[in-house]
Amino acid sequence: MTFRLHDTATGEVRDFVPLEAGKAGIYLCGLTVQSEPHVGHIRSAVNFDILQRWLRSSDYEVTFIRNVTDIDDKILTKSAEQGRPWYNLAAAMHRELDKAYATLNVAPPTYEPSATGHVPEMLELIETLVERGHAYAAADDSGDVYFDVRSWPAYGELTHQKIDDMEAATDADPRGKRDPRDFALWKGWKQDSEPVTASWPSPWGRGRPGWHIECSAMASKYLGTAFDIHGGGVDLRFPHHENEQAQSRAAGHRFASYWMHNAWITTAGEKMSKSLGNSLLIPEVLKRVRPIELRFYMVAAHYRSHVEFSYEALEEAAQGFRRIESFLQRASSAKVDQRSALDPRFVAAMDDDLGTPAAVAVIYDAVREGNRLLGAGQDPTAVAAQVSAMLGVLGLDPADPVWGTSSDAETEQLTNAIDVLVAGLLEQRAAARAAKDFANADAIRDRIKAAGIEIEDTPTGPRWTLEQGHS
Repeated sequence: MTFRLHDTATGEVRDFVPLEAGKAGIYLCGLTVQSEPHVGHIRSAVNFDILQRWLRSSDYEVTFIRNVTDIDDKILTKSAEQGRPWYNLAAAMHRELDKAYATLNVAPPTYEPSATGHVPEMLELIETLVERGHAYAAADDSGDVYFDVRSWPAYGELTHQKIDDMEAATDADPRGKRDPRDFALWKGWKQDSEPVTASWPSPWGRGRPGWHIECSAMASKYLGTAFDIHGGGVDLRFPHHENEQAQSRAAGHRFASYWMHNAWITTAGEKMSKSLGNSLLIPEVLKRVRPIELRFYMVAAHYRSHVEFSYEALEEAAQGFRRIESFLQRASSAKVDQRSALDPRFVAAMDDDLGTPAAVAVIYDAVREGNRLLGAGQDPTAVAAQVSAMLGVLGLDPADPVWGTSSDAETEQLTNAIDVLVAGLLEQRAAARAAKDFANADAIRDRIKAAGIEIEDTPTGPRWTLEQGHS
């Protein structure tokens, strides 16, 4: 089956046909590093991490770019409120973001460009737009430069809007604009309220780039003027992505062939955000569940489905993942080549617009079959290997060292030690049952359970596993 994805621009699920066979270029709008990342922020990173993992597992050579916006109105405002340099705030929050990505096993991108490192490319793109008649310097001596939306007849095509139906752009003072919907490409330095360090020289005076021009310039630098997939949160469709596409194509760039947008994680029906006061920072959430369980919670929902966050739902997902882990621990499967072990139903689900809910259902089916084999005293190794392979594609393999698991030698040593101790107690329990001393047999079983070990009586004898979540 050919990989198919939902293209926001057309509203249709269509075959993915890359510009160059066997290769895929992806640009993801990363975060503005103004504050600590919350669950809603990280969902986008996890969703597009799944995309790059799936394309790589399907033998595509992937170039994945995920930018960082480290100069922005919000960064300047927050740094001023906190009495610290803007670059200090941006650097600190960038470190927090990297930590959150690593904690949830979000693979690094091919490149992670920062806006402040690409001002020359932005100025070059702005100058091209001015030369082509699609941008102009404000006549009020502010040093601002705006994109002329009326000069580009296709403006609004990404979000299927007409210019006259759009709200005014709020990114700059409208007094220097020809049309209220014109958006800022360059913002003149405000000497009375902005530090000089947050400005760069330009043909229009000192200033800094507008948000939208940043991504257009970085995408073109690393992926070329035409590339395959542009992604981000659904809230970026307008105005950010609409403006990106308009300015890039007005400059003569083909830009993105496909647009993908992940939905929100909401709380009380509203987008999770700092401004609403309902953000859930990653360290706080991880006091309730493990990182691998939080990632599973995100992966189990389709990337285009809005998720209403609740700790009850998170815990339910965590319990589901623990059942998968429990099966793998009992089966003690050996590692095998992932590609040879993928269930065709899993492949079909992932090829259908990254259908992770259906893919997770396939994993659950496999776990049920593996447990049936265990109960019947049969070898579940092949099924366990398949489960591990599917989890690996989703970045959820419990054996992946990124999750902080013990080394194989340490695990084997610990397992053998527990096995000897539990075996002795089980022998005592068996003797008590043979003597019909059921009270003592139950007491031994309770002692084992109190130690965080679960006993399952099977046709081939009792089996033990560590109780999930016991400490």
